[in-house]
This record gives sequence, structure tokens and C-alpha cells, in this order.
Amino acid sequence: MRAQPLGLRPGDHELLESWTRSSAIRAGLAQRARIVLLAADGVSNTEIAERVGVSRPTVIGWRDRYVTSGVRGLEDEQRSGRPRTVDRAKILAATLTPPPAGLGVTHWSSRLLADHLGVDASTVLRTWRHHRVQPWRSETFKFSTDPELVAKVTDVVGLYLHPPENAIVLSIDEKSQIQALNRTQKTLPMQPGHAEQRTHDYVRHGTTTLFAALEIATGQVTRVCKPRHRHQEFLIFLRHLARGYPDQQLHLIMDNYAAHKHPKVKAWLAANPRIDVHFTPTSGSWLNLVEVWFGIIERQAIHRGAFPSVRDLMIKIRTFINGWNDRCQPFVWTKTADQILTKANRKTTSVAVHLSEFHCGTHQSPMKSYCRRPPVNWLTLTRASTGTPPVEQL
Repeated sequence: MRAQPLGLRPGDHELLESWTRSSAIRAGLAQRARIVLLAADGVSNTEIAERVGVSRPTVIGWRDRYVTSGVRGLEDEQRSGRPRTVDRAKILAATLTPPPAGLGVTHWSSRLLADHLGVDASTVLRTWRHHRVQPWRSETFKFSTDPELVAKVTDVVGLYLHPPENAIVLSIDEKSQIQALNRTQKTLPMQPGHAEQRTHDYVRHGTTTLFAALEIATGQVTRVCKPRHRHQEFLIFLRHLARGYPDQQLHLIMDNYAAHKHPKVKAWLAANPRIDVHFTPTSGSWLNLVEVWFGIIERQAIHRGAFPSVRDLMIKIRTFINGWNDRCQPFVWTKTADQILTKANRKTTSVAVHLSEFHCGTHQSPMKSYCRRPPVNWLTLTRASTGTPPVEQL
């Protein structure tokens, strides 16, 4: 039996959905999110209780809490007990401040900060866990300074989502300096209860460069192996592609590597008007789908291989690609250009992120999902002040 659907506030549906999928959020919040989402779909209270595994009064209670206070009403209320005597704001402020130069460390450890503040290390750890501060972790970011960022993302993604008719779209790049490494001892094979083992030392027999073109529509790969990756070798690869697709219009997606823009390469492309080139943005080569395939061949054929010579390495690469082309399937691109650019242009700073998380934590209980730091995007991060008040004011 259907019930009157529970009306959700704008934006709450996506937030609650993310709670139900999160592996980091508390189980209680995820359960309450499922209750509210089912209520919004018009499921009866009795059926919700059966699906979620709670009692019917519990369902009614969380429905009422959401109607009254929205997603904040799904938090645990302040519990009774002895008032906290430790100033968590002071611990968090010290964590976000670089350690004194005299300590000679780059970041705080729980014991080092505890000694510095005169508190117990477990208190520091609880504060870090409460506010989701992890001084031992360090991530990377990358700016895209390409003035044609929007146009290039739109162009490349448009080829993935809506490829032109009667034309072939190829994602091309080179995997340079693949090493022919041979272990000093034979690899011990995998056995039940025993993983494969190999020596940590190796003999290096040289390198090769793999030029590859991934056909977007089918997943087929065209390859050429060369000892170097200059514009001369890249031209040889382009001519190889032109012979492999003699009559079709070709759209080539490639990054901004210098060899791709050499005058001789430009002259050859100008003399072959049926071949159109589409460049990915600067610092945005992840937009090139052949990079995904390079990761596959690295994991499945190269990383754990033993190659006594460069020739043997090239044979193994050729064997893998022949097998790949027999079983390949196309890669499916799902994100639109607008979705990528919206995420890429999100304004944030690392310091403001931590402070805003602390600010969220000063409520009754931390709401991990709507205070959660957005993931770093590889395309670009625009750093700007968010006007977050100092820690003393929180």
C-alpha cells in the first residue's frame, strides 16, 4: 500500500543518496537516510520498517524529525554526561598550524602534538577523528592553465559522447620508456595459500616506446613500437594509422606533447586534410581514453613480466594487443563536458576546507556528508578565499 510521499527539501535527495552509498558515514545516518528516501517514494511506514529492519515507531520518529529539522534532524542529539573539559578548538588550531621549526618535522603526529599541548594522545586522536583531520595524509593537485580549457574539454567529450557519422575517432598517445626488466632469479609461481613471489632486484636490458591508437567505437588498438619517442617516430606512427584507415575521415585525440606539435608533424597533417586533430587541455591528458588502456596493459602484461631483451618485451606487447583486439569492447564515457567543468571550477582552499569541517563539527554531532571535503580534481583547482572565520571565532 502506497502512502503519502514525504516531501524533500531541494538538494536533499542527492545528499541522502550519497549517504546510503558511502562506506565512511556512520551506519545510523545511512539507515536514517534510507528511511527518509523510502518515505519520499511513498512507501508505507510498515513496509519501510520491514525493509530497513527497524520498528514502525522508529520510522515515524525519523520522518517527523526530518519534517521538523531537515537533514540536521537526522543527527544524534546532544547526550547527557559530564561536560567536555578539553578544548577541541585549541587542538584543531594547533593541528592546522605547522609544527615549530625546532622540531624538524613536516607535520604533527598524535603523540608529538599531545606532548606539545599537554594532553593525552588518545584525546588528540579522538579530536582528529571527530573533525576528519588526517595530518599524515598528503594529496596532490594540478592546475590547468590552458586558456582554451572549456573549448577543448567540450570538443573532446563531444567526440566521445556524439562521434561524427562516417568517421573514425582515435585516441592516441605513446607509453614511453617501457623497461625490459628481467629478474635475477626465476619467479616462484602462485600456490594455494601462497602468492607469487619474485626477487626485488632485476637486470635492465633497455627500453621501448609503445605508440597506440584506441578506436573509440570498437576498443580496437593499433600499435607501433619504436626505440625512441621523437617527432620522427610519431610521424611514422601517423603514416601507419593513415595506411590502416585508408578511406575514412579520422579524428585524432592527443595531448600537448612537443613531438605532436612539431612543424614537420603539422606539415604532414596539413597535407592530409582527412585527418583532424583534437588536443586535450594542458595538464588534462587524463581526458585521453587511451591512457585507460595503457593502465590495463601495464597491469596485465608488463608490470609482472620478465623480459630478457627488448625484443622479447615487444613480442609480449604484440601478443597482448592481438589478444586484446580479439576480445575488446569499447570504453564508455559517461560524464558530460558541463559536469566536468562544473567540478573542475569548484573554488576551495585546503585550509578553508579543514576550518569549515571544524565549523560543521561544532553542532550537536558532525554531519560527515554535507561537511565532507570535495575530492581533488585532476583537471584544475581554482584557489580562492572563502571568507571562513578564524578558528577562535568558531
